[in-house]
Formats: sequence, structure tokens, C-alpha cells
Amino acid sequence: MNRKLYLAALSCLALAACAGAAITSQPWMGATSPSPWQTAEVDTRTIGLGLPLGSQLAQGVRFAGGVQVLTPTLSPVRSLSDLKLVGDNGFVTVSDKGELVRGQIELDASGQLVGLGQWRNRRLTLADGQPITDKIDGDAEGLTILANGDLLVSFEGNHRIWNYGPLDDMHGPVPVVRPVWPFDGNAGMEALASHGNLWRVGGEEGGVWDCQALASATCTLVRMPPSEPLKASDYRTTGMDRDPDGRGWWVVQRAYTPPLDMRARVRRMDEDGSLGPVLVELKLPATTDNFEGIAATKRDGKTRLYIVSDDNENPLQRTLMLAFDVTS
Repeated sequence: MNRKLYLAALSCLALAACAGAAITSQPWMGATSPSPWQTAEVDTRTIGLGLPLGSQLAQGVRFAGGVQVLTPTLSPVRSLSDLKLVGDNGFVTVSDKGELVRGQIELDASGQLVGLGQWRNRRLTLADGQPITDKIDGDAEGLTILANGDLLVSFEGNHRIWNYGPLDDMHGPVPVVRPVWPFDGNAGMEALASHGNLWRVGGEEGGVWDCQALASATCTLVRMPPSEPLKASDYRTTGMDRDPDGRGWWVVQRAYTPPLDMRARVRRMDEDGSLGPVLVELKLPATTDNFEGIAATKRDGKTRLYIVSDDNENPLQRTLMLAFDVTS
């Protein structure tokens, strides 16, 4: 990236970040009995889509608000790698440091995303119940919640999928079946979503698998990874969620060329793993970042999508949540 573009990008990021005043999020008050969850200190500010030159929304897609997450340097609410919705406007996410984080989505009277609150966090654990301490063990990249309430988390580096049980009554993890594939050390099972008690896995460098906990406990290859390795600047699938209408899946894709060329796309995925047209595209000078998580729900007859970014604990990146409404 040349110096002029670099400076222009910094200016755009600064303008987007200053779109709204910082607001201290409503804290989580905790449980009346001892709880493994800890209250996290988080502020937020509302943001827009930035300059329209860099954002393209397909017909029937509307921006529904955005929030930047502001935290201290060593906060556990950093490096967020996936996103799923729980309960009434609740959400859960994981970090690539081995942290599980929960919070509440705050909407205004018109349904626009205006804040995030009630943040709390807890460390994921190893099989022996001890908290994860090493990066190689805690590089969580995907999560999903099965129909029976069990929380699954996918890890890269030490590639595996673990079942932690119900979110409100978690236990030591139990390994579940995962694709038998030679994933690269830093490009593994980035996307994870479920339908009933089946979970779909998307590899960062391509490939889609459907897995289920039947007696055979196998994963079926849905779409083969590309024969040629992806370049660093290619779009990669980094997050996935089930379409709430039951028509396939939603995915977010990310392309990143250091230091600041971060791009994102939102698309549908069919049952056979094929991708539809781009419905949301974000690149500079619009609001963009390293988006790695997506969650879908129904709201007022439309599909509401939320996407979240991983700031990599890099001062040039941000933790963002953006909302979009899609008309069928």
C-alpha cells in the first residue's frame, strides 16, 4: 500500500471511529451464587458505514447500525473470532486466546443496533478442567450451539472440535468428530454452524463438511477445498450461521493484505456448499475490518445479520459489530 493510500485509510478509520461518543456499557451484575463468569469492562460507540465509495449493498439489503467495542489493552474482550445469538438479543463469542465472551445486543426503538452491554467472560478449559493457558491450545476460531443446547468450539493449530455442554452449565470438554483433513497450522476450521444436531464446518482455505454425532460419528465432505492454495489476499470463509428460514447458510468472508487492506463480504451458501452472489461488500474507504463471525435471526419479517471483527490486538484494527437487514 503506498503512502498516500495508507494515510487516507488512517483518516477514514479515524472518522469512522469518531462517529459517536463513547458510552460505558451497562455492566453484568453477576449471579447471586458463585459463578465462573466475570464482568468485563467495555465501552462502545456507534459507527456508520463510512464513505459510501467502499460499501456495496445488494438490492433488498439495508444497513441496520454499527458499534465499535472499546476495551483496555489487556482486556479478554479482544481478538473475537465468531458470533452466535442466544436468548432474547443475547450473544456469545470466542477469542483466539481461549476466552468465551457473552453480552447483550442493544437496539433503539426502530430496531437499529446502538450498543452492546452486560459483558462477561470465562476461560475455556482443557479436558482435565484446567483453564487454557497456551496459545496452541486456545486458538478458538468457531462456535455453534446445537439443538440440545450443547456448545461446540472449533480450534486451529491443535485442530479439534470440543463439546462444552450447555452454555449455562458448562463442563469439561468432550471431543466430537471433525473433518479428517490436513489443515494448515494457522488456517483450520474457521467457520462453524449447526442445524439441529448436525454441524457444518468451513475451512479457512476452502472446503465444507457436514458432521453429526450418530453411531458412526462421521463428517461428510460437501465441497472439496480448491486444488491450488489460496493467496494471502484471497477471500476466505471465516464465519457461518444457519439461515433462520431454513434455506441454506449465511457466511462472512475476509480478505486481508497488511497493513490496512481489509475487506469483507456476506453471501449465502447453499446446502451443496456453493456460494451465491455478494450481498454485502465492505472495503476502504468504508467501515471495514477483519470480520470473522456472523449470526442470523429473524426480525420484523426480515433476516437480521450481525457480523463481528477480530482486531488481532493490533492498534490499526478494531473490534466492530455491524448489523444488516435482508429482505427475502
